[in-house]
Amino acid sequence: MAIKKYIVGSFDEIHDVFTPFPIHGLDKAMGLRDTSLHTAGFIYAITGTSTALGFISWALTYDWPLNFGGKPFFSLPAWIPITFELTVLFASVGMVLTFCYLCQLAPFVKKDHFNLRSTDDIFLMALECTDRTNETEAVSFLQSIGAKDVKVDRREDRWWLGRYDKEQILEKKTEEVAA
Repeated sequence: MAIKKYIVGSFDEIHDVFTPFPIHGLDKAMGLRDTSLHTAGFIYAITGTSTALGFISWALTYDWPLNFGGKPFFSLPAWIPITFELTVLFASVGMVLTFCYLCQLAPFVKKDHFNLRSTDDIFLMALECTDRTNETEAVSFLQSIGAKDVKVDRREDRWWLGRYDKEQILEKKTEEVAA
């Protein structure tokens, strides 16, 4: 598994990306593009509508045509409630799963925090190091703009599947063997 190097600075004031609450306009200030989640929701909704209309029309006109009170076999107004419900179901479930995938949220995915207090009361700025990154300049830059704590950290660049406490269990077993 590839390891990436980061330089992480902790701040008492808002300067960064990892914050304990949303800061509106931060994405535009950082130059991030808008999310495509609404496009995915539209695609899921169209899929739900197509599935509902396709299945109902196949079932009631071809596979098992029944005459309900003299209505025609292809009775679109009677199918609108079911079509609407499947549209909403496909869109909502699809958007939740897409959001969880994009944010790497799942019970089996370990999300590594640079600092556990970043979800409570401090702010972090993480700079990804590349071959061209001068670490001493980056550290001095973070210190010059008011970072209280600056450190060089290494993190895995992919999802980590397993339990959150797996590393702690391994550390305890190593300590027990050493003792």
